[in-house]
Amino acid sequence: MNDVIVRVIDLHLMRWVDGAPRYLLLQRSPGQLYEGLWQGVTGKIRPGEQAWETAIRELWEEAGLRPLKMWTVDQVNFYYEAALDRMNSIPVFGVQLAPGEVTLSPEHQAYRWCPVEEAADLLLWDQQRQGLLTFHDMLTNTTQKLRWLEIEIPAGT
Repeated sequence: MNDVIVRVIDLHLMRWVDGAPRYLLLQRSPGQLYEGLWQGVTGKIRPGEQAWETAIRELWEEAGLRPLKMWTVDQVNFYYEAALDRMNSIPVFGVQLAPGEVTLSPEHQAYRWCPVEEAADLLLWDQQRQGLLTFHDMLTNTTQKLRWLEIEIPAGT
């Protein structure tokens, strides 16, 4: 095995509700890979696209939403892809969503706003769960990281 690639992103979504973060999870549609799975937004990085740009594009494509604020989460996910004998390194982002209604793409059949405990219970993959919990900790306990890890979102995005 010689390949370690960065080809996808993982994105956790939140809004403040009565002073507490609520996380948006999307459920994969029938006939899709991982049918029925609850997740945040994920997506493939296009050629010439930076990972954070992918996150913003996928957020729009999968949920019809825009970011208000965006951060790099203090975690990178990894998984081994046996069919291609390669390691995947996945940047993890957190987003505070701008106002707007969720508009699901055909990739997803349902969505749910959850407190952190419920969201963590719905996530199947350990690293996605840990990414959510790390983002939650950044928002609620180690807020100093928010200043250092915030991504400047270009105007009009």
